[in-house]
Amino acid sequence: MRSFLPQITSHLRLGLRWPDGLRAMRHRNFRLFFFGQLVSLIGTWMQTTAQQWLVYRLTGSQLSLGAVTFANFIPVLLLSLFMGVLVDRLPRRRLLLLTQTCFMALAIILALLTYLERIQYPHIIALAFLLGIANSLDMPARQAFYIDLVEREELMNAIALNSSVFNGARVVGPALGGLIVAAMGEAPAFAINALTYLAVIGGLLLMRLPVPRRAATPGTGIGDLRRGLRYLISDSKVFGLVSMVALLSVVGYPFMVLMPAMARDVLGIGVGGFGGLMSAMGVGAFISAISLAFWGDRQRKGRLLVMSRGLFSLALLGLGLSRSTPLSMLMLAISGFAFITQLAVTNTLIQLVVPDELRGRVMSTYTWALGGFWPLGALMIGALGDKVGAGQAVLVSAGGCALLSLLGSLGFREIKEMSA
Repeated sequence: MRSFLPQITSHLRLGLRWPDGLRAMRHRNFRLFFFGQLVSLIGTWMQTTAQQWLVYRLTGSQLSLGAVTFANFIPVLLLSLFMGVLVDRLPRRRLLLLTQTCFMALAIILALLTYLERIQYPHIIALAFLLGIANSLDMPARQAFYIDLVEREELMNAIALNSSVFNGARVVGPALGGLIVAAMGEAPAFAINALTYLAVIGGLLLMRLPVPRRAATPGTGIGDLRRGLRYLISDSKVFGLVSMVALLSVVGYPFMVLMPAMARDVLGIGVGGFGGLMSAMGVGAFISAISLAFWGDRQRKGRLLVMSRGLFSLALLGLGLSRSTPLSMLMLAISGFAFITQLAVTNTLIQLVVPDELRGRVMSTYTWALGGFWPLGALMIGALGDKVGAGQAVLVSAGGCALLSLLGSLGFREIKEMSA
């Protein structure tokens, strides 16, 4: 047995066994990041599912679900552009170690308050806000970190594979979260999530990275921020990509805050069924990520982006009209496929265009557009759901996405022809 271990270790070290569709996995640092994320994100989705159910159990309000999302993402809107300056100035691994430690501490606090039956809705809002502050740094640092792990020509593959981790966890995490909540309550799901952060922290510590070289940055952080924003405004393609993410984050993407209400009030399937709905979206998203990893570089990315926006609108339309659990799960799977295709392609197109010295600041505008405008949309769609019902609110979201997709394809025609 011992004679085989050196051979196995050698193959894994050299990365000779990874096929072309998984070529980013040939890099040891990326493998550490990949598998650490896999464990951690399963816990994250367990906590997300358990927290959404806890909030709806405590309040019975769809607006309250949107308010938690608002508290979670409003720091991204307020802080992520400034955090991009830090990402360009400081070692990204060190920043990620800081954010992951903060996430773990907040999960422990949430687990303890819930276990001791002291948890109240204001506590959840406060913890969500603190989580959002950490996220405002974590999101741009994570997006800019890929270029430290792989070669430039493998960037699309790395982003797609990381999306596959995120969405593979989205399949497993909500299902496990729903089962754990049904059997033992929400606190164990939060505690397990806290433990899973050790995997990504360990992976980051084990990486062998060269000493980061930072260009001299004379002047103030505000000046650096202005440079990044000037670049964003001057490049019509990057501006168009970021603008559409911002608009869709208000109108379409936050429809997920309505899923507890869809599960309980529209479909009547309870917490176990709610976990199944969330997992169905994860299945579609996972298929999208794997497809992009193996075939994404063969497609004209701009056209793929436009088509996925239209598909997302159609999926929301079907979900809003559905009163059947299997049909709703199918529509959620399609929406997950289209959603991740949009984000992965947009992310790749921006990263391939932006200069390295501006990467952190420009990627912070992407995370600002995605995470910063999401809370506004979550509040709006949550309030609308309380007034007209979850199904009708999803239909309104579908119409808004369709209109934005049409306007985006007409207003930023050059994006459609982008291939790299």
